[in-house]
Amino acid sequence: MQQTGRRVRETRPLSQQYLWQVKDPFRLASIRVMKITFELDAGDIDRFHDALARAERRVACADECDIVDAARHALGHLPIAAAPGYIRRQIEAVAGLLAMVEDDAWALPPPERTQVLRLLAYFSDPDDLIPDDVEVIGLLDDAIMLELLMKQVRHVVAAYAEFTEARAGLPAAADSAQRIALARTVARLRARLHARMRRRTVRDAVAGIGAAGLGG
Repeated sequence: MQQTGRRVRETRPLSQQYLWQVKDPFRLASIRVMKITFELDAGDIDRFHDALARAERRVACADECDIVDAARHALGHLPIAAAPGYIRRQIEAVAGLLAMVEDDAWALPPPERTQVLRLLAYFSDPDDLIPDDVEVIGLLDDAIMLELLMKQVRHVVAAYAEFTEARAGLPAAADSAQRIALARTVARLRARLHARMRRRTVRDAVAGIGAAGLGG
């Protein structure tokens, strides 16, 4: 996604060398990948900003369990099965975020936890740009914003994926001594991955500030 001035352009990657120009609708059956480019005007961008502001307010005043429950309800009732693959992949990623915030062993702390809750609050907001019940494209605005917001927490998501994989490979504890040892191992793993995700987030933030300075 590229933003120029007050317009946003969304361009999906191609897996083919050439993009056919569709002039005959009967040729659609032979095309496996299509690139769609569209623009959002200033009013559309303002709607996105308003939705994010509502999400911020919900995170500030609502209970975490209410935000999680609302996101889970939205995930279970949205028409995801009939959505295009790009939309479906972005929305299905929300299930991983729900698992992460409810994983006591991961114990995601603020400010990362607040970022994830903001994303969940946005996802469950019914007042978005395109009504969700509009066939095929009703979830497009949700998918676009989820992709942007997921980029902000990508190091958190990557760290949690490594945590769950490593935890699954640990041997089961047979007695109290082994349970204590296992808990300590999980705690060390968690601390290392928390520290790494924060270093990478700070690194990206510094790089972004530097790039903005050079661009100015």
